[in-house]
Amino acid sequence: MPQDIYTHGHDDSVLRSHSWRTVENSAAYLIPYLSQGDALLDIGCGPGTISNDFARLVAPGKVVGADIAPEIVQRASDAPHPDNVTFEAADVYELQYPDDSFDVVHAHQVLQHLSDPVAAIKEMRRVLKPSGIVAVRDSDKAGFMWYPEDPRLVEWVSVYLDITKRNGAQAKAGRYLYHWVRQAGFVDPILTTSNWVFADPETRHWWGGLWADRIDRSSITEQALSYGIATRDQLDSYSQAYRDWACAEDSVFVVPHFEVIARKASS
Repeated sequence: MPQDIYTHGHDDSVLRSHSWRTVENSAAYLIPYLSQGDALLDIGCGPGTISNDFARLVAPGKVVGADIAPEIVQRASDAPHPDNVTFEAADVYELQYPDDSFDVVHAHQVLQHLSDPVAAIKEMRRVLKPSGIVAVRDSDKAGFMWYPEDPRLVEWVSVYLDITKRNGAQAKAGRYLYHWVRQAGFVDPILTTSNWVFADPETRHWWGGLWADRIDRSSITEQALSYGIATRDQLDSYSQAYRDWACAEDSVFVVPHFEVIARKASS
């Protein structure tokens, strides 16, 4: 079983982003496929905001939010949540659930952090009922777009890609999703794309600030320094670049996502 390194860690600057996520802004492509009464497994649930939205949409169906980090599972459990959702520690490579347990298995921004994403999708497929749906969505870090242009941000993307490569992960996961899902045994998956867009003063400062903070003090910082990929002065420059971007007039940041729906064969 692979021993993956989670590039981002669980600094507050990371959890601020995770807690912002909802079905509407991060899993809207899946809504047409959901039905009341569905049993749904949300892999990599983090603080549980998406899981909680799913619980409202499939009620009285049951939702399980699963994450490998016990402390994050506890945080999600302790926060207010619908009665039909539970949170559990689980390893995506070796899920504790029987075959054919769920109508829907969902994973948002998970596969990009794994060293063997195809094995993870195969395990999601195992716990999926016949005719059930796997839904996966990942961004593509090499496709990030922003205005105004800034060579420091270009350099930062390169540094980030080097860190994730060192961790055995694929930060350009979005463009690989369709291939990975087919490699896992699904036939005729459906691929769509959507974006996060930050282009008003409030969202610019939120997005720029959380990335500046990540570069300043999260696990990304520790890995960049320990791997010798960037110096402290370079990291300070990248952090300041995000703050400068957030304050620039007419600044825009676009985060592209790929999303795949795949249905398990009925027999």
